[in-house]
Amino acid sequence: MLVLSRAVGEIISIGDHITLRILEVNNLQVKLGVQAPTGVNVHRAEVYERIRHQQANPVPVPNP
Repeated sequence: MLVLSRAVGEIISIGDHITLRILEVNNLQVKLGVQAPTGVNVHRAEVYERIRHQQANPVPVPNP
């Protein structure tokens, strides 16, 4: 894992097309702005895991 220190307003680049900007730091909370191409989905980890779980275990739709 790469650990970086950044101040408010500074940017982290991921490849050529994704950037993270530090927007705000309050005590134990950091607000990030993510800029990525339209085709790149960006989710919080817990949301991403829920989506993956739902895709792996789809709920069957009852036939009328």
